[in-house]
Amino acid sequence: MKRSRIGLSFIALAAAGALALSGCTSGGGTTEGGGESSAAIITTNGSEPESGLIASDTNEVGGGKILDAIFSGLYYYAADGTPVLEAAESVDTDDSKVFTIKLKADQKFSNGDPVDSDSFVNAWNDAAKLSNARKNSSWFSNIEGFSDTEDAALTGLKVIDETTFEVTLKSPQSDFPLQLGYSGFYPAPKSAFDAEGNITKEFGQNPIGNGPYKVADDGWTHKVKIDLVKNDEYKGDREAKNGGVTVTFYDSQDAAYADLLGGNLDVLDQLPETAFATYKEDLGDRSLNQPAAIFQSFTIPERLEHFAGEEGKLRRAAISHAINREQITDKIFAGTRTIAHDFSSPVINGYTEDLAGAAVLEYDPKKAKELWAQADAIAPWTGSFQIAYNADGGHQGWVDAVSNDIKNNLGIEASGAPNPLFGDFRNEITNRSIQTAFRSGWQGDYPGLNNFLEPLYKTGASANDGDYTNPEVDALLAAGLQEADVDAANAKFHEAEEILFKDLPAIPLWYQNVVGGFSENVDNVTIGWNSVPLYYEITKK
Repeated sequence: MKRSRIGLSFIALAAAGALALSGCTSGGGTTEGGGESSAAIITTNGSEPESGLIASDTNEVGGGKILDAIFSGLYYYAADGTPVLEAAESVDTDDSKVFTIKLKADQKFSNGDPVDSDSFVNAWNDAAKLSNARKNSSWFSNIEGFSDTEDAALTGLKVIDETTFEVTLKSPQSDFPLQLGYSGFYPAPKSAFDAEGNITKEFGQNPIGNGPYKVADDGWTHKVKIDLVKNDEYKGDREAKNGGVTVTFYDSQDAAYADLLGGNLDVLDQLPETAFATYKEDLGDRSLNQPAAIFQSFTIPERLEHFAGEEGKLRRAAISHAINREQITDKIFAGTRTIAHDFSSPVINGYTEDLAGAAVLEYDPKKAKELWAQADAIAPWTGSFQIAYNADGGHQGWVDAVSNDIKNNLGIEASGAPNPLFGDFRNEITNRSIQTAFRSGWQGDYPGLNNFLEPLYKTGASANDGDYTNPEVDALLAAGLQEADVDAANAKFHEAEEILFKDLPAIPLWYQNVVGGFSENVDNVTIGWNSVPLYYEITKK
């Protein structure tokens, strides 16, 4: 069978590019003569981690941003999402089921502990152990030995020697290596574990990593900030070009933006909506507006009246054609969204605008009326159409605009259905008590096409909130994962997407852009595929 060397297999899409907007380089690399300082501290925005900084127990943006700075995984993701070998020397497989992982020699954690096979195998076993209840435990579910009913060791992990270990999966998975840059797979030093082999809560409050930065002594002031400094033990490609990063936990985006404009903040990766109309004028060429790995849509479950079977397919297609996405992204979002062409994101490997059936996303009121009339011939429309959303998330504007398009172009009653709180909104979706369409979407965990498909559209998948099922889609997703070659896998995933365009279990709308900016005090600001700045590249004047 074809031997796959994943570090060389993934080719970045030219259309994605490196999401960079940089000022002029001052040069020098020293603190003298007005040049750039390699010892200067970069300041940026962030949020208090939810529950400590244990990699396998962190699945929110605030904590993930910090983990990616203080840990080095088997891979890291370049700005365009291309995986690059970091702690690993190689990841090899003959069949996409058994992987041999070779680590680079002489790597150390910031406390001097070795980065060896045990530091990965022990961390992964801790992550998968049922009683530990790690938030990222499901990422290890395809490794042999994983159990969601009892504590069990991952028998699919085998230490060969200090720098080599083997992973055996329950079933072939072509994108498994691509996942290995995700923070849930980070290693842990010997000092992280208790006598039973579990990572301690204390470690989560005082994490010791192997990445380009480390947490400064007494550097974490909860709910205020965390100070990161350069880790001199790190010898990889992401070596910091500055002295460290201070992440301030702002209470509001408006406060962070005020600090940016006042020169008190170097990098801001999320602007408040109140600044959308003025940020380009405020910041000039220091503004950032690029697609990120965030797909947005709304879901119409088949269980709703008029949306099952052939009638449902016709009505979903009619609704999709009735939406003027270009006008909404321009007027409502001031160009901070990019209209959708598929079910993933422009920064994802495998993204394409050439899928059969994608024309259903084009604004075509005439076609919308024709399809709606065909559905009425099956069963005349009754009632009104509503899109539910959480009112605390800033969604009213686009929901009202989409509803007006549907109302005006299809001649039916259509409106938004706000729920005051996100938690209540999600509970209605989870327990299936919601009786309307509802806003939906996905933010990528890793830059792979399957990550935007299987969790949402595979029968019974964890994020399949519309209870969509299609055996053809299930078979194509499974076939893609069994391909040893990534391009061949993506071809299967594209076939699945083409079926999704016919069924429209979710109506694709747009991709959310990362909208931010940086101060006059810094250069070399690059925003990664997942909307997080590459802090290690930033230099200060």
